[in-house]
Amino acid sequence: MPEIKSGSAVTMAVAASALRAEQARMRVIAENIANANSTSKVAGGDPYRRQAPVFRPAEVDGAQGVKMSKVEPDPRPFKVSYDPGHPSADAKGYVKLPNVDTLVEAMDMREAQRAYEANLNVIETARAMDMRTLDLLKR
Repeated sequence: MPEIKSGSAVTMAVAASALRAEQARMRVIAENIANANSTSKVAGGDPYRRQAPVFRPAEVDGAQGVKMSKVEPDPRPFKVSYDPGHPSADAKGYVKLPNVDTLVEAMDMREAQRAYEANLNVIETARAMDMRTLDLLKR
């Protein structure tokens, strides 16, 4: 016989799936920021390529939650800078730089933090509603 879950338990499970997804998103963003100024270790080689999280719907206790399914490389072109003395410069003196924009990454990080906080508030509200319901049933 399937287990019957309360509405707030399902709500908390869905919000928890979103917490995990946003936490994973923040890790990807942090990696992008950490590598924003890296260059190739070989002359003319490719530097770090920005990574982008991909989310997909996931079933959570009979409801629809979210999950980070994979991380894909960003296909946008690398930035190029003329610096013939740089060890990573190609034969023409150009250095490929990562396709990471730290301002965009900072905005994405803030958005992920706000989504995380919102889902945390959902869990806290559901828990408070459960406690209030239990208090009412005790009377």
